[in-house]
Amino acid sequence: MRIATSPGVGSRLARSRDISIRTEATLEHVNSEHWDALNHGDSPFQRFGFLRALEESGSVGPDTGWHPIYLLVERGQQLIGAAAAYLKTDSYGEYIFDWAWARAAGQFGQNYYPKLVIAAPFTPATGSRFLYRDIEDRDLVYEALGAGIAELIKQFELSSAHVLFCTDEEANAMQKYGLARRASYQFHWRNRGYTSFDEFLGALKSRKRKQIRKERRRAREAIDTLEFVPAREMREEDVLALDRFYRKTVAEHGGFDYLRPGFFEAAARNMPDSMLFARVTIASKVVAGAVFFEGERSLFGRYWGSEANCDFLHFEVAYYAAIERCIERGYERFEAGAQGQQKLIRGFEPALTHSLHRFADPRFGRAIRGFLIQEEQGVAQQMAELAKCGPYRVDED
Repeated sequence: MRIATSPGVGSRLARSRDISIRTEATLEHVNSEHWDALNHGDSPFQRFGFLRALEESGSVGPDTGWHPIYLLVERGQQLIGAAAAYLKTDSYGEYIFDWAWARAAGQFGQNYYPKLVIAAPFTPATGSRFLYRDIEDRDLVYEALGAGIAELIKQFELSSAHVLFCTDEEANAMQKYGLARRASYQFHWRNRGYTSFDEFLGALKSRKRKQIRKERRRAREAIDTLEFVPAREMREEDVLALDRFYRKTVAEHGGFDYLRPGFFEAAARNMPDSMLFARVTIASKVVAGAVFFEGERSLFGRYWGSEANCDFLHFEVAYYAAIERCIERGYERFEAGAQGQQKLIRGFEPALTHSLHRFADPRFGRAIRGFLIQEEQGVAQQMAELAKCGPYRVDED
């Protein structure tokens, strides 16, 4: 299914006081410096370079299920707020699962698609979704974007709007604009002021500490080097290896290769200082690796892959080496992607994540809100039980 959006100058949604809201179907028509001057918090995934890499590679756009429709809030000619929104014709690549809602909508006699999603495509990482330039304009921008969401639902006859992996602040603030909050969780690593990896290990229960040391030793003995290479220093063979590893992992796990060829090249070009390649070599050949993105206080891990059959190499590259980097650089947290209860025994802990949802049909919206209340209670219970199984010593502060 194709959805027509404004291809050129942009479509104006509303004007209130001295503020106007309009849309653009591509970031090609948006000033990159103005976009990146907005407050992105600690996440790189709403930065111009990342979103534009998705566009340039064709990972979003026609025939992908992700049709960009960027919301821009302006005062005169100045961009003071924005949101990266997408018209969606399916629920793939979102990681906040609403397939059951789609089935329920059918039972209500409604079409669930198309819908609106505000997110970093294919990226289950927490970060700001409602961007604003100055703190004094924050509430005004939130109000404008809330109105913009409502107008898009009406204009495109959408069933709903969904804001995925937003911040806690946004989840609280945007409920007044008709968005219902949903709770979920991931496993994140949190820095408790460690000065070394050994100090981190010392905070773990003895059995977990011994297990991690064993896994690190086995993995390191099987390879020659593991180094974090900034995107600006990546070679052509590194980019090709990344793409190859990504598609191999997707094929092995029966997933979808959402990222089209050319994405890693575009991301490395657009984000030379925040994208990293954890490059693994054996006999001078690149055999495995993962992509990482750095914020000012956090590290985000993505897209592991390997052509080597080495025990525990995945844990070393995707978890332990990254934790060590966080400690060395004083980062506060490390997000290693969605799912993965195996992270729990390796130093990660349950962390609450948030999304927001608005439905065009009031009856359906009330039903979903009732479900969300019950679901939130269940999520809290699950997190409490998982925390009891954590790897840290009971005597830790």
